[in-house]
Amino acid sequence: MNILRASHLGMCFGVRDAIALALDHPGPVTVLGDLVHNETVLDDLRSHGVRIAQQIDAVATPSVMITAHGASQRAIARVRERGLKVLEATCPLVHFAHRAVSKLVQDGFHPVIVGKRDHVEVRGITEDLAEFDVVLTEEDVARLAERPRFGVAAQTTQPIDHVRKLAALISKRFPRSEVRVVDTVCRPTKQRQTAALELSLRSEVVVVIGGANSNNTRELVAACAKYCSRVHHVQTAGDLRPEWFAAAETVGITAGTSTPDEVIDRVEMRLREFAVRPNATPAETFRTQEEHEHALAVHAH
Repeated sequence: MNILRASHLGMCFGVRDAIALALDHPGPVTVLGDLVHNETVLDDLRSHGVRIAQQIDAVATPSVMITAHGASQRAIARVRERGLKVLEATCPLVHFAHRAVSKLVQDGFHPVIVGKRDHVEVRGITEDLAEFDVVLTEEDVARLAERPRFGVAAQTTQPIDHVRKLAALISKRFPRSEVRVVDTVCRPTKQRQTAALELSLRSEVVVVIGGANSNNTRELVAACAKYCSRVHHVQTAGDLRPEWFAAAETVGITAGTSTPDEVIDRVEMRLREFAVRPNATPAETFRTQEEHEHALAVHAH
């Protein structure tokens, strides 16, 4: 079995910087919300003493960290009103999206955000706005009210082709309106999307590694499914099943922007074990964690 890695995959610089800030902080710190949507990363942070709280009222440390997904100025003000120190872990590319939307509003455009309404990043972008719309589907566009000017931006992990498609639909539906599109999809997302499409064209099976609640990982799954009928989303090597790879000669691996390198390495190592023992039962194939870690260390050297 030939195993291919996507040319771009795994953790982006924004996530790495956020994790480093949390781990390097000299005193107790609480992350307000999930720093990233990856349980492996969150478990590691907790093991190093970093606390995670979903609500401000649950914070019991003097310092609070804003997640890589960002937050509104209103939300940050609420933290400061409690006398807490704010640590900013917001990805710079999310900051760019905030500034881009603010500029659209200043220029007289009604903001339309392409993304998931309940996603933390979208809430951070929209909470400071007096009015806005969030769209994700053609049906959402059909429900828009006419405005003289629409300013379209996006959640940073949306596929850029999807953003352009919805913007074109807005222009078609409202031919008398001016539509301005600002590209706020981040470069790592674009790179991973393009690489995933290329990988799926070359693979009989694709494994996408990332958190169950990670939007960019789910988008990678959808991208791969366009050209590959056997796509599996896993969080860790323990989620893999040997029967997924029956008769497969080429297996591709990609991963979301919050997936650690070591998790990707473990998935690849487990796949190589399947290749060596293709007819093994699950019980025979899955080693104990200690055995698997030893095999991974030997492979690395």
